[in-house]
Amino acid sequence: MEHNPSSAMPGASLPAAYLSAGTSSFIDFLRVQAPHLLPGGRGRGVEEPVRARHASDLAQQPPHGTTIVAVTFDGGVLIAGDRRATSGNLISQRDMDKVFVSDAYSAVGIAGTAGLALEMVRLYQVELSHYEKIEGVSLSLDGKTNKLAALVRGNLDAAMQGLAVLPLFVGFDVDAADPARAGRIVSYDVVGGRYEERAGFHAVGSGSLFARSALKKLWDPQGDAAAAVRNAVEALYDAADDDSATGGPDLARKIFPSIITITATDGAVLLPGDEAAAVAETVVTERASQPRG
Repeated sequence: MEHNPSSAMPGASLPAAYLSAGTSSFIDFLRVQAPHLLPGGRGRGVEEPVRARHASDLAQQPPHGTTIVAVTFDGGVLIAGDRRATSGNLISQRDMDKVFVSDAYSAVGIAGTAGLALEMVRLYQVELSHYEKIEGVSLSLDGKTNKLAALVRGNLDAAMQGLAVLPLFVGFDVDAADPARAGRIVSYDVVGGRYEERAGFHAVGSGSLFARSALKKLWDPQGDAAAAVRNAVEALYDAADDDSATGGPDLARKIFPSIITITATDGAVLLPGDEAAAVAETVVTERASQPRG
């Protein structure tokens, strides 16, 4: 049998579309070349009619992420999340990461169906990286939020079947006239609508009502990053106190909130685990003497 040298060449069997830039949007590329790889593109049972759930079905529900909070501070913005994932009334995971750096000056937190949310975040990270490599510059902050809105909108069929994903976006606007107020928070609804939160704080997920109520009293527009971290942990503690799906600081297992801060000088940085632990342990110790309800 005659050997064909070209068949052994890397990439020789790839279609031409895979070997040229074509578009600066990785999502648009997938939509044409491999639509089944997009979130919601594999069917995932969306053709199956919705039926009433019985108590025995609860343990079979896909894991859901719960509470995410975002807080602006003087010179930046942060996002933080608890670590619990639930399936119905069961705890399916105690140490799930729900906040992710999406590029040098932005981050995303996820609430909703965990598997779809994680897939959406990974694709979003690739989309931003792909655009920057093709165009030589990063997307504007508004461009980043619009890209995420398109991904949420693409998951609409699954969302209508109960597999909703609600991200929370935070970013530092490097083009802002006032760097001290350059931190921005953007929320989304299940149909891809995007809403800039101008209050200086926001929360999504099952414990969001309690977290926002706490932040109304704690948020200080003149506060620094350390104060914002403390306020975020306090808000998540309050959410866990009233919402069973939100996990509070777990001192026994050493599981504490995940926190990402974004500033002009450092960009998006995941707070080291020991620093998050120190803040959480302080909050727990103080609440032991003053439970506040």
